[in-house]
Amino acid sequence: MVKIGNIELPDFPLLLAPMEDVSDPPFRALCKENGADVVYTEFISSEGLIRDAAKSVMKLDIYEKERPVGIQIFGANLDSMLRSVEIVEKTNPDIIDINFGCPVKKVVSKGAGAGILKDIDLMVSLTEAMVKHTNLPITVKTRLGWDHDSIRIIEVAERLQDVGCKAISIHGRTRAQMYKGNADWAPIAEVKNNPRMHIPVFGNGDVDSPEKAMEMRDKYGLDGCMIGRASIGYPWFFNEVKHYFKTGEHLSKPTISERVDMARRHLEMAIDWKGEHLGVVETRRHYTNYFKGIPHFKEHRMKMVTSDDPKDVFAAFDEVQTKFGNATIPEIG
Repeated sequence: MVKIGNIELPDFPLLLAPMEDVSDPPFRALCKENGADVVYTEFISSEGLIRDAAKSVMKLDIYEKERPVGIQIFGANLDSMLRSVEIVEKTNPDIIDINFGCPVKKVVSKGAGAGILKDIDLMVSLTEAMVKHTNLPITVKTRLGWDHDSIRIIEVAERLQDVGCKAISIHGRTRAQMYKGNADWAPIAEVKNNPRMHIPVFGNGDVDSPEKAMEMRDKYGLDGCMIGRASIGYPWFFNEVKHYFKTGEHLSKPTISERVDMARRHLEMAIDWKGEHLGVVETRRHYTNYFKGIPHFKEHRMKMVTSDDPKDVFAAFDEVQTKFGNATIPEIG
């Protein structure tokens, strides 16, 4: 069993990573249904929360069916972060996660996200202050370091644990790498194998197959796996990993019909939550993966990603259903 504070999780839990414009309530619900053990919100600006910015506040929406659910916030100003904790607490999440890993320039330029990796003392003091400011478990998501020459992740993890952080998720790249090259899990394993560490250490980066998840568990000995890009437009991934762990065999891939049904549900839920326009626009990023591998799919995909009218998108789903029926991707590839 793995525990984040008092939250009990199964051995080697699978966590849905916080992803901007991806990890919203509709997608989190689908991932939860399909095996995710913990889900995280999109990252939320502490400055946006205290200014009551509509987009930031909307991201606080969480639902009972998602639990355990973590709300992730980012920022570099102590007062703003503490005030945002008070706002977040009112929505009653299970976990508050601090983003110390986002590599995007607009975040880093403000000293937040991965930008704080250039000031470890601030990273630790912010975490300590937030731990003292709430009874909810505080967790951290970060990267190996700012660049290859400044990797101090073993020391960083120790210090975060010492000030009360209840779990740490580490992406196996530096900020300088962004998403290029391969994630390096060896330094994450060094954190886990540090005899001083007793909080869960989760790995993140490049887990795009059940075999990779098993390698993270068995070769690197980590406590769990945070899954990001592999789940976009493919919430089945979590159950596929669990099935592989249990049986050593690959779960059958979803049929075209099942893919259409999932995409349709996803869009319906997104429209219910965000309204027609945002629901249609912000679900587009998922369609490539929902229907990955279907030959000559470009015509259908263009209809899905260029129409602003949900009726047209649903009609495109129906066309795919009619054309391919219950076939699986290998059968038609």
